[in-house]
Amino acid sequence: MRVLIVEDDFTSRKLMQNILAPYGDCDIAVNGSEAVEAFEEALKQKNPYDLVCMDIMMPEMDGQEALKQIRAIEKKYDIRGNKETKVVMTTALDDPKNVVEAYYKGGATSYIPKPIDRQLFVHLLRNLGLIS
Repeated sequence: MRVLIVEDDFTSRKLMQNILAPYGDCDIAVNGSEAVEAFEEALKQKNPYDLVCMDIMMPEMDGQEALKQIRAIEKKYDIRGNKETKVVMTTALDDPKNVVEAYYKGGATSYIPKPIDRQLFVHLLRNLGLIS
């Protein structure tokens, strides 16, 4: 599995890396702009990400905007439906408005609240068919 972790907080980023590294290669982006750039570059190199884990609240470009741009890039490459990259948004527990925005309007595959629970996250990855 190839993963792009998009997280501006160092501690959260390391936690995600620790959880995901046993399942594949992890690349890092610290804001939405870097994420969009890395995502498109991976498609150009024909080495796309299987999973993008993205924080909603970030500087420069937030997760909502990055998600919209990632989905637009996929359309440009004619990637649709179940061929789309799985995008899991991470957010603070007390942020229902942004979760609804990302999940229902933005095209996120799923979301997981912070602080990240390792067992819950691994269970989610299994349900998405990313790991066995």
